[in-house]
Amino acid sequence: MEQLTPRQIVAELDRYIIGQKEAKRAVAIALRNRWRRQRLPEELRDEVAPKNIIMIGPTGVGKTEIARRLAKLVDAPFIKVEASKYTEVGYVGRDVESMVRDLTELAVGMVKSEKARAVQERARELAEERLLDLLLPTGRFAAPSGFEGAEETGATTSAAETREKLRKRLHEGKLDDRTVDLEVKDRALPMVEIFSSSGLEEMDINIKEMLGNFLPQRTKRRKVKVEEAQRILAQEEADKLIDMDEVKSEAIRRVENSGIVFLDEIDKIAGRETTHGPDVSRQGVQRDLLPIVEGCAVSTKYGLVRTDHILFIAAGAFHVSKPSDLIPELQGRFPIRVELASLTQDDFVRILTEPQNALSKQYIALLETEGVKLDFTEDAILEIASIARAVNQATENIGARRLYTIMERLLDEVSFEAPYMRGARVNINAAYVRERLQEIVKNEDLSRYIL
Repeated sequence: MEQLTPRQIVAELDRYIIGQKEAKRAVAIALRNRWRRQRLPEELRDEVAPKNIIMIGPTGVGKTEIARRLAKLVDAPFIKVEASKYTEVGYVGRDVESMVRDLTELAVGMVKSEKARAVQERARELAEERLLDLLLPTGRFAAPSGFEGAEETGATTSAAETREKLRKRLHEGKLDDRTVDLEVKDRALPMVEIFSSSGLEEMDINIKEMLGNFLPQRTKRRKVKVEEAQRILAQEEADKLIDMDEVKSEAIRRVENSGIVFLDEIDKIAGRETTHGPDVSRQGVQRDLLPIVEGCAVSTKYGLVRTDHILFIAAGAFHVSKPSDLIPELQGRFPIRVELASLTQDDFVRILTEPQNALSKQYIALLETEGVKLDFTEDAILEIASIARAVNQATENIGARRLYTIMERLLDEVSFEAPYMRGARVNINAAYVRERLQEIVKNEDLSRYIL
């Protein structure tokens, strides 16, 4: 998927996100530049820094969704973090380097899952052999424990033949409800809790790992169904087949070359300081964030991770502050700035109907599971969009998220009664929408609480 052209990337994003063409173009170019960089000569490749982006726009217009869908397109390690949850080094709280550690952890999980899928068939075969050993211990010619009378065995029946008959029954699912005694690893370790300062988020994890290495491996016996035993044994065999050193190195490579960090609420740390004394939450965090964005080596439990080529996409509403309120060094590390437009009534209509995951399609599919057929007329969609726009203007503009609250309120009765309406057809038209929402929309104080 990395060979997608900017035009193809925008087309893919259009399937889920309405409007915001400028922002889509910016992220599409940034993604394509990564592909271009990988094809540069070695000496030039390290010199090309990612062109980080700041998205400016109110909540609910698609900033997070654009970044999340972009990462999904190329299967890149992606993490969304809130800038406002970090504190300056020296204070108790999350330090900015933890975002790189979290991203690396996520990448390790991604790579491990891929490797597990690659060895799935082999792991299943090995698990099957172990399960057959449990059902028919070596050297026994009689029917296995719990299966007396299930197979006729005699002096002429060999262990191999009995094993194959048992394998056949296993494949046919005839043994799924039987139980076996399985010895599994006891993963429980002594409870360790660390109230750490900045930079020590992983101390409790490392202590647990250290204790796990020193303490003898404990096992416990469990009685489980054959079906669950197959799953447990397959997981154990897959873990044995996966080379964790290879997983770690591949995960670090992916983070360094294709990782994406979405830094939300960047405007919350952008204000000019008027207070005296130590600055915990704003410029101090910016100063700590600067080396991460510029490029440095962060120590993780999987090894050093360089952040030079991680793509940072920052976002904020910037109602009170503005991008120029960030410290100059940090501004320089986000050269691309795109403004996302507030959503109009026409945008709401398109959001409700066009995307692959459109809200109207979601509710139709949800109620179809109960046997209820839901029909939205064109005038109903227009009415819902009109109400969403009106409430956003009258109260707080939360963008497309307003549609979620309105749709829930609109379909509250149908959703509640759906189990008793199997086979029914519900027609949602403009009159129905007005009837359900008119009183709430008219009463501004009520709409502030409900919509």
